[in-house]
Amino acid sequence: MGSRSVNGGATSAAAVDKGVDFANYFCTYGFLYHQKEMLSDRVRMDAYYNSIFENKHHFEGKTVLDVGTGSGILAIWSAQAGARKVYAVEATKMAEHARELVKANNLQDVVEVIEGSMEDVTLPEQVDVIISEWMGYFLLRESMLDSVIFARERWLKPSGVMYPSHARMWMAPIRSGLVDQKMNDYEDAMNDWYGFVNETESCYGVDMRVLTKQFSEEQRKYYLKTSMWNNLHPNQVIGTPVIIKEIDCSTATINDILTVRASISSSITAENTRLCGFAGWFDVHFRGSHENPAQQEIELTTAPNEDFGTHWGQQVFLLHPPTVIRSITSAICKQVLHRMKLHPPTFSQCLQKCATFEFPCMLPRPMRIYW
Repeated sequence: MGSRSVNGGATSAAAVDKGVDFANYFCTYGFLYHQKEMLSDRVRMDAYYNSIFENKHHFEGKTVLDVGTGSGILAIWSAQAGARKVYAVEATKMAEHARELVKANNLQDVVEVIEGSMEDVTLPEQVDVIISEWMGYFLLRESMLDSVIFARERWLKPSGVMYPSHARMWMAPIRSGLVDQKMNDYEDAMNDWYGFVNETESCYGVDMRVLTKQFSEEQRKYYLKTSMWNNLHPNQVIGTPVIIKEIDCSTATINDILTVRASISSSITAENTRLCGFAGWFDVHFRGSHENPAQQEIELTTAPNEDFGTHWGQQVFLLHPPTVIRSITSAICKQVLHRMKLHPPTFSQCLQKCATFEFPCMLPRPMRIYW
């Protein structure tokens, strides 16, 4: 529930520069307004609360490590559930607020807030439980899972459990008016450019037309080739959701999450509609371990929901142009999602990912979408 720091452990090199990643995350997760947004997400809060208090046997008398504690809420709950000791690691100055909150709840003798990146922290002992809210948009949009894997390899006892224990990524075909809105935005941007070119030449004697192609490509990437956050209504999902990635948090390596490859075959059940793209979401599960299972398994899902949306929403990958669907059919595509390290890395680019979609029957060539 805190900053999403990166850097691989002994099992793999870091995929994204640590200093750049910190610069990005410190600008958001170190502020209370962002913590408040996450703490106001009832789906998120209820899932973690129930997973802890309905499985107290995992916490009573145990040592717990909270990776990216943020406000400290998971550490506080772990202590309230009976943990003997909780190490709450937070890379941003939010650690100061977490320390205040722990003290205000009279848990300072149990919860120790440690300010620093997980990769740089040294604990006095190994732990029985690692708990973390590491999930980003579409699960892997942020790289905090790298730090959780590092912590697991270094600090979790062989008999320890991970909270959450499992994660899945889903995709489904959708219809959305966003596909028209984004095309209109692109056309407006180009019309504005043409006006700018004419004005610059008439007022200042400089012909800017030579840059039109480059500007168009830049705007197409921004408006038409970049995925976006959205909270979809369930009726916008027009086909069967498909699992594209499953992660066992007890065994996953950093290399396992650098690239997601999947072949999707989704039955489109809606007729006389448009296939406007695909939406991606995730769920995580709190099952304990094979040797020490949860007494009550809990699921946190970010699937489209009419009443209970989450701050994660869904990641929408729009297709331009959309495809008209006349009758029940199947949407078949291959996709690759991978983490990109761009040079020079900038504030907005350091965690950019790229998704490539291939539709044998719909698009003449693969479509690359940035997210």
